[in-house]
Amino acid sequence: MSSFERPKTAQEAVLAEIREQLLDGRLAPGVSVRPDALGDELGVSAVPVREALRILEGEGHVHYRPHRGYVVATLDVDDLIEIYRIRELLETEAVRRAIPQLRGDTVARLREIVHEMDEVQDDVISLTAVNRRFHFTLFEAAEMPQLVRVLRILWDSSDRYRLRYLMSPENRRLVHDQHQRMMQAVSDRDVETFIDESQKHRAHAIGALAEVFAVAEVEVEQKSA
Repeated sequence: MSSFERPKTAQEAVLAEIREQLLDGRLAPGVSVRPDALGDELGVSAVPVREALRILEGEGHVHYRPHRGYVVATLDVDDLIEIYRIRELLETEAVRRAIPQLRGDTVARLREIVHEMDEVQDDVISLTAVNRRFHFTLFEAAEMPQLVRVLRILWDSSDRYRLRYLMSPENRRLVHDQHQRMMQAVSDRDVETFIDESQKHRAHAIGALAEVFAVAEVEVEQKSA
């Protein structure tokens, strides 16, 4: 098998870099993003930056504002609730299709990914990536490529929320325990337990982030008073 890997286009490379800056906070909520300035910083023209920003606008990460250009979107719990509800519907279908037909090599790969999650537990960005790999390894086993494509868009839309959630050591410990139970459910081909653990995770994430956003809103109001 060839080891050839197609190099990223300028737009793909810029998109990946902007995603990273959104995740690590270099592009914070409310910040204006000027394509020409960001292009200069990355050593590319403004064209691939605009293309990348249009994709991110479709995912809800940035908004276009007249006279201001692109602005990084704020995190909003109502948006998260909607995204998670749609995810719940689609992921439940994927899991119901995938788990009963999982092959042994896929189960082994999932177990390796869970072990890797243990190793990167305190590296939030790496943990976010490995967590995503675990779930999509399972989703792809459903052999429903269009459903998986939509799920990727939804996960892209919620990446910043997920990273904020995982910044808490308590939440990371909870995620660790949940994935151990999810992995056991996969091994047992126990669809209902896996779905139940997934629903508990989403519900806890919404509650925890709603509390974080409420505290942040109060702090902003106090500063402006």
